[in-house]
Amino acid sequence: FKGVTSSPRDAETRVWRAVLLLGSAHHQNPERTVLWTPADPSSQPMSFVEYHDVIQEGDTAIVFLGHDSMFPVRVERGGQTQTRYGVIRHSADLLGKRFGSKVTCSKGGWVYVLHPTPELWTLNLPHRTQILYSTDIATITMMLELRPGSVVCESGTGSGSLSHAILRTVAPSGHLYTVEFHQQRAEKAEEEFRRHGVGHLVTVLNQDVCKEGFGVSGLADAVFLDIPSPWEAVGHAKSAIKKQGGRVCSFSPCIEQVQRTCQALGEHGFSEISTLEVLLRLFDVRSVSLQLPDFGDAGEAADPAGEGAPASTTTTGPASQSAVTCRTALAPKEMAGHTGYLTFATKSMV
Repeated sequence: FKGVTSSPRDAETRVWRAVLLLGSAHHQNPERTVLWTPADPSSQPMSFVEYHDVIQEGDTAIVFLGHDSMFPVRVERGGQTQTRYGVIRHSADLLGKRFGSKVTCSKGGWVYVLHPTPELWTLNLPHRTQILYSTDIATITMMLELRPGSVVCESGTGSGSLSHAILRTVAPSGHLYTVEFHQQRAEKAEEEFRRHGVGHLVTVLNQDVCKEGFGVSGLADAVFLDIPSPWEAVGHAKSAIKKQGGRVCSFSPCIEQVQRTCQALGEHGFSEISTLEVLLRLFDVRSVSLQLPDFGDAGEAADPAGEGAPASTTTTGPASQSAVTCRTALAPKEMAGHTGYLTFATKSMV
C-alpha cells in the first residue's frame, strides 16, 4: 500500500481484507480470475490502452518493415519470425528489448518493433469481416462524444477494429458491451481482448442484437450499430441508453439502409438525425519547377534593374527563360471512394 502512512497493524488488516475480497469475488465468479499486479511498470503485461516499455513473453508487437509493410507477431520464448530480411529470434532479438527498438535480422537487414496501438492494429489485424478504418473511426469517436469513463454498446464486434479504438478512448474507468451474432467470431474477439490487456474493459455477448438487445438497460452513453438491418435494433439501442440521454451511430454501406434507419430513429423519438460520408483525400507535397512568363520589353521597362526577380530563379534553355522552384501540394489522381454512410442521432433527456 504505497503512499499510505499507518501502523503495521493497520496495514496487515488491510492486506487480509483485500485477500478476503479477492477470494469472495473468485468464489462468486470462478471463471473470472482477479490478479494483483506489482507496481513496477516493467513487470506489467502489455496493454493496448497503456504504453508498456519492455517487450515481454506473450506480448503482441508490430514488426515494421515500412509504411506499406508491417505485420503483428506474438512474442514467445524460443519463437522465430521470418521476414524478407531474415529471421527474427524472439528470445535473442525481442524479449527484454524496448518497444521501438531497431532489430537486425539474420540476413543483415533490420526492422523496427513497435508497441501496438488501435491504429496499427486496424492496419494489421486478421480480417474476419469487413472493418472500419481510422478515418471513419475518428469521426465516430468524436460525434458520439466518447471520453474516459463512457459506457458504450456496440454491434457487431466483427474483427474488433473499432472496438480497440473505443476501449482506448473510454479507459480506464469506462466499459464496452459488444454483441456478435457469430459464435466463433465472438470467441476469437474475446480471446484477442484478453491477450491485448483490455479484457477487463469489455463484455462480449454472443447473441442476436435485433432480438435480444445489448444485455444492458439505461446504462450506455452511446450505441454503435454495424449490422445489415440496424433499424431492427433501434428500439434496443434506445433501451440501452441512459435516461439522461445519449448518442447513437449507425454505419451502413447502402443508402436504402440509411433511409429505413432514419425512419426508425424518428419513430422512436430520436432527434438531431443526420447522415454523413467521410472521404479521405491525401495530397502529395513536393518541389516543382515553374517557368516564369517572358513579358519581353514590357517586363524590362517595369523592372529595368532586375531587382524584382525572385531569389530562387534559375536560367534555363537557350532563350534564357527564368524558372522558380517552389513547394506545392498536388491532388491525387486516384483516391479511396465510398466506404459507408454514418447516421447519427440523439436520445433526448426524459
